[in-house]
Amino acid sequence: MSDAETARAAMAHVARAIAETVDAEVPKLAAIAEADAAAPLSRGKWSRKQVLGHLVDSAVNNQQRFVRAQLAPALTFPGYAQDGWVATQGYQERPWADLVELWAALNRHLAHIVARIDPGALDRPCTIGTGDPVTVRFIAEDYVRHLRHHLDQVLHPEAAAGRTHAPYGSKTPT
Repeated sequence: MSDAETARAAMAHVARAIAETVDAEVPKLAAIAEADAAAPLSRGKWSRKQVLGHLVDSAVNNQQRFVRAQLAPALTFPGYAQDGWVATQGYQERPWADLVELWAALNRHLAHIVARIDPGALDRPCTIGTGDPVTVRFIAEDYVRHLRHHLDQVLHPEAAAGRTHAPYGSKTPT
């Protein structure tokens, strides 16, 4: 298998993982009652609505990264002030069903984009905020880890309590 075929297969795997995650989790997310979605997961923490809103932000930010990184030899992207983004967009005030629908649609589109990433772009360096440079390949693969991490918080908060996901280019979790 050529390097390009190996790269395409890797991105097809990531795209399938995103699509399969959406397909598997949408029924579970849809089954969460509005009141449960609005309640903070624990004292001083986000609600399920806010966590899912954070995943909406992640999809939107990564869509930009995957597209723009294919059009330039290297890129620097702004950081992501997650609390500000979540608060500014008012995810807490959105109906849960609308957030689930938006999250699912964005991730289905992201799976489509990931499957089409030019193999030649996968090793392009991207700097996000003040982090160390990472490759497009790393961003795509890490997206699935990040997605699953936060879905665990929404669907299994007791099991996910205390676990973190490190930001891009970081040496330690936040």
